[in-house]
This record gives sequence, C-alpha cells and structure tokens, in this order.
Amino acid sequence: MIEQTKLDGVVIVTPRVFSDNRGSFFESYNRNTLSGHGITTEFIQDNQSYSADTGTIRGLHFQTPPSAQAKLVRVLVGEIWDVAVDIRAGSPTYGQWTGVTLSADNNRQLLIPAGFLHGFVTRVPDCLVAYKCSNVYAPACEGAVRFDDPDLAIDWGIPAADAVLSDKDAAAGSFAVLQTPFTYEASA
Repeated sequence: MIEQTKLDGVVIVTPRVFSDNRGSFFESYNRNTLSGHGITTEFIQDNQSYSADTGTIRGLHFQTPPSAQAKLVRVLVGEIWDVAVDIRAGSPTYGQWTGVTLSADNNRQLLIPAGFLHGFVTRVPDCLVAYKCSNVYAPACEGAVRFDDPDLAIDWGIPAADAVLSDKDAAAGSFAVLQTPFTYEASA
C-alpha cells in the first residue's frame, strides 16, 4: 500500500505481510511493485544505523547535486519518528515537514525523494534502521540543518535538551541560511 503524505513525492510504503504459525514474511523492496505505483527511483546503496539510546536524533541531512539522494527508510529493530522537510525552492510546501512512526512491528517505510531534509529520532533503545539510497555517500556534497530549528518547529516528541546528537548534527546550521540547490517541479 502506498500513502501520499502532505509533501509531494514523500510517500509511506506499507508492504503486505504474510503471517502463519512460523512467523511472518514480506517483500521489503520490489522494484516492479513500486514502479506500478509510479515510483521509479533506482537505489544503489544500502545503509544501516544502530542507535543505543532513546532520543538519539540523526539529521536533518541532505546531499546536494550531483550526489543528491532519495532514501527508502525502514526499521529492523525498535521504533523511530521519521521526518522529511521540503527544501525545493518554489514548492508550495517549502519549509514544511511531515513525520511518520516507523517500527519493526508496523513494517512501514518512508520514501524521501531528493530535495528533502531527512532525520529521525529513536523512541526506544537499541534501534536498527536500514535505508536504501539512490546515490552513494559523497562527503563534499553533504549538508545539514539543526533538528531544533525554530523556523521548522518539528515536534520530535522529546525536549531538545534530551536529544542525543553527533558533534556534526549539534553544529548544523539554521534553516534561514540554507541555500537550497533544489527546485520544485510539479508532478504531471
């Protein structure tokens, strides 16, 4: 099942799960199935992160062209609040965000196209998150915006003072000074 969010291009993917007395099975990715829904992103790199503590925030991240990345995010163990922020100049939803709970129990995935900030907060300890990327990691093209930027006003579900951050995320710049390299192109 594909659910459109309030941000054009950001969709929630919920696979069909087959359960029996042994447990369960589902396809976590099927290019043909997604293509049938108009999603033709080619993924070329898989990433995985482990976060030990509840309240760990990773983000808000993006990569600039020519190494911009779309991501398909899912949780293998635990639960996160996953967030995408529109940074496409000229978009009617520029600067707006959407969030969704992803967990090992609900099997939901979030597809975040290039042109969006991405970040998540862990809601339980020992979270294992996997995501497919449409481009390889390119340190020279990476960018970040502070998770607690007041212009974005993202509700992370925790006090900002309780966030567990990397040094890089703690030093991220503000949304107000972001010079986005992305331009909105309306869907046909």
